[in-house]
Amino acid sequence: MIGLSTYAYFWRGSDRVPEAMSLDDMLRDTARQGVRLFQICDYAPLADYSDEQLVALRGLADELGLTLELGTRGTGPTVLRTYLRLAVALRASLVRSMWTAGDDRPDAIETDRRLREVVPEYEEAQVTLALETYEQVTSTELVAVVRSIGSDRLGIVLDPANTVANLEHPADVTARCAPFVKNWHVKDFAFSRKDGWVGFALTSTPLGEGRLDYDGMLALLEPEARGINQVVEHWLPWQDDAETTTRLEAEWTTLTIDHLRKKNSND
Repeated sequence: MIGLSTYAYFWRGSDRVPEAMSLDDMLRDTARQGVRLFQICDYAPLADYSDEQLVALRGLADELGLTLELGTRGTGPTVLRTYLRLAVALRASLVRSMWTAGDDRPDAIETDRRLREVVPEYEEAQVTLALETYEQVTSTELVAVVRSIGSDRLGIVLDPANTVANLEHPADVTARCAPFVKNWHVKDFAFSRKDGWVGFALTSTPLGEGRLDYDGMLALLEPEARGINQVVEHWLPWQDDAETTTRLEAEWTTLTIDHLRKKNSND
């Protein structure tokens, strides 16, 4: 299933723009584009939603015909239990998280311990916990922990653009993580000379215009057969003004959705 993330609305939902979109606005815009999945990722206010607010959010998603997924950061049992509770309330079948978050960078032994404490609760609730590929932890380390625990409710969110900063090639990361992938953040990327010539900037592009080997990843992952949802994100740098930035963000989203639909004819 093709989906959008709060990261596809990074600028349109920020305080930096006038009349910023609310979470409800993002859901409505997702449905307007004919997309059936929305991942509420790193949206801090969600953790403080009351029961009434959660019921209203789930009701809006039902009204719009949207499936929900959630995203948080860290492997601490407290945060993972909080998001499991939210997932159950919102009937979200997946929670994306990260091995590291801020200053919390546990080693593999501590991460394994934390996950073994919480994963059985995810199994009982039939919610999948998936850790995203990031530059702070190598994909080899990530795969080793997930494989060691060996739960069908623990997997990986694949985003090989993130691992470039750790000098891991996207093709290598994809091949290594493929058996454990539960969710796919689709974000094309490109390098450009910083200020014309000094150094490089790594930013995203509309899908199909950058360095991501989407076709190769699609063939390897077989997302439709395996039930791996493809969630659109962007790394769009701030342009010179809010109007230009938000317009370009919306255009990138539309272009990426169109590209995905052409490549995934059944969605």
